[in-house]
Amino acid sequence: MAEKKYIIEVEKAKEGSDGKPSMGPVYRSLFAKHGFPSPIQGLDSCWDVFRLSVEKYPNNPMLGRREIVDGKPGKYIWQSYKEVYDVVVKVGNSIRSCGYEQGVKCGIYGSNSAEWIISMEACNAHGLYCVPLYDTLGAGAVEFIIAHAEVSIAFAEEKKIPELLKTFPNAAKYLRTLVSFGKVTPEQKQEVEKYGLTIYSWDNFLLLGQDQSFDLPVKKRSDISTIMYTSGTTGDPKGVLISNESIITLLAGIKRLLESVNEELEVKDVYLSYLPLAHIFDRVIEEAFIWHGASIGFWRGDVKLLIEDLGELKPTIFCAVPRVLDRVYSGLTQKISGGGFLKQTLFNFAHSFKLNNMKKGHPHAEASPFFDKLVFDKIKQGLGGKVRLILSGAAPLSTHVESYLRVVTCSHVLQGYGLTETCAGTFVSLPNELGMLGTVGPPVPNVDVCLESVPEMGYDALGSTPRGEICVRGNTLFSGYYKREDLTKEVLIDGWFHTGDIGEWQPNGSMKIIDRKKNIFKLSQGEYVAVENLENIYDQLSSIESIWVYGNSFEAFLVAVANPRKEALEHWAAENGISMDFSSLCEDSRAKKYLLEELSKIAKENKLKGFEVIKAIHLDPVPFDMERDLITPTYKKKRPQLLKYYQNVIDNMYKSGSKPIA
Repeated sequence: MAEKKYIIEVEKAKEGSDGKPSMGPVYRSLFAKHGFPSPIQGLDSCWDVFRLSVEKYPNNPMLGRREIVDGKPGKYIWQSYKEVYDVVVKVGNSIRSCGYEQGVKCGIYGSNSAEWIISMEACNAHGLYCVPLYDTLGAGAVEFIIAHAEVSIAFAEEKKIPELLKTFPNAAKYLRTLVSFGKVTPEQKQEVEKYGLTIYSWDNFLLLGQDQSFDLPVKKRSDISTIMYTSGTTGDPKGVLISNESIITLLAGIKRLLESVNEELEVKDVYLSYLPLAHIFDRVIEEAFIWHGASIGFWRGDVKLLIEDLGELKPTIFCAVPRVLDRVYSGLTQKISGGGFLKQTLFNFAHSFKLNNMKKGHPHAEASPFFDKLVFDKIKQGLGGKVRLILSGAAPLSTHVESYLRVVTCSHVLQGYGLTETCAGTFVSLPNELGMLGTVGPPVPNVDVCLESVPEMGYDALGSTPRGEICVRGNTLFSGYYKREDLTKEVLIDGWFHTGDIGEWQPNGSMKIIDRKKNIFKLSQGEYVAVENLENIYDQLSSIESIWVYGNSFEAFLVAVANPRKEALEHWAAENGISMDFSSLCEDSRAKKYLLEELSKIAKENKLKGFEVIKAIHLDPVPFDMERDLITPTYKKKRPQLLKYYQNVIDNMYKSGSKPIA
């Protein structure tokens, strides 16, 4: 049976000319074969998304948080759409009574909360640009964003106020008003007033505009809704201008996609809000929930308590980044291996039985209802019992984790891909399509996509397996980088946004991300190495969490730094009669030798060339983290920083391995 193809061709391929590389055919989603979803009447801005839902679903629970009773977390308590709307009106009037009007930049700083959404909606109502501030972009980022975007008013979580004050005196040139989501201390008031600013507690701010009412300005689709700063792996953060049009176009696309696979959102859906609202991924998902009159419950802000919050909220849709899903996976595998021989045997049997049925094409709900009840229900309950869709984005999810979770969570696990510049969702894999494992699925039904050849890396968009840089066109694209026309011109060419990611079309129309355009270097023998592609291959090894591969043009072979998976390494040590703690194991030459051999096996299986095989490895028991500035908030590796941090280790590996084992 020929495999179903989920894309259709809309334009022919173009051969390269005048120094321009060739471009593959232009494709769009099969669900857009009769055209993209048409714009929804009356929906011209993000404000309309909320306003229309308040009219349609005034009494639906909209925003929930856990009540703390005697110091213990209790049930979720909810504000309805109408209640939230009433507060949004007050906040909007207070903003206007301070003299801020359409086009003014308003900062929001802090973890997800009802106040965050309320401030955002007040900006949407009065046409202010919402500028999320967040500190995970590295030291000085908040100060940089305030100055670069010229933020005049900022809302902040109570515990972030001291952080904001650290941006003075520089930020005080732009900021005039601060609002705390909680209380304000007399010391903070004094400090702020010293610089000529005013600071309000949340309750006091709400009273500011109570006797006044302001007309809402007319908002156009082309108006900018938010400026999101993205962490470059090098250089200053870039301010991505996102219009109302981008967000409402994406919402129509998500709706068309979910309807096409019978998973449409409805008012009864519940979402756990914990991924930062400062990122586009969470922002658009929450907009989609608001548009459908559904409910959003906030976590307590501690990743260790996340599973407990899940259990109480019982969400129906769970969005995650791979690091969270890796934790869920490790937790489950640990529990099962500690559960005694019988339990383990039953679990493994149930897992392979159901997976085989899914491979034969059975939808997951019909692949093994018996084992779903007997074995997997406990895992489902661990996520609250009602999750039907798990969406992973922001970074690649390991195939073994994705496959495992598709079986044991009794829900669809879908991997998506997008950038802030493409308004998050650009590709997403489809439910019950096991052949899409390890890919990000076909395009969403509101963009056109093509591949552009990258000759210097050997990627040919016109080859029998088309590979090249992923380029995207459509109304979800950003409106440019704020105050950086030069950078905008580099990536937006003839309406096509160049993502910098290298993709490979699969026969079923899904996209596989295989490399990154800039991560390429030459070894001393003149061979080019596409390092991201190699890391994706080596990441398949289940006994490592993460790996950074390094080489340069003065050396003939590759070395790596890896974070081993604790359980896996300890298990190997126990089997080989080695008893020492995890940190000592990471320094042990036998452990390094073992992992190098495992990596060589993977290299062989994937037919890697000799120079692509890792010849020396350093094991770091501490995962690459933001504290040491080794990764971005979306877990992309910061290669220059990694090199700086591990320079001595790298030098030693090259010194001791200068005669690599052939």
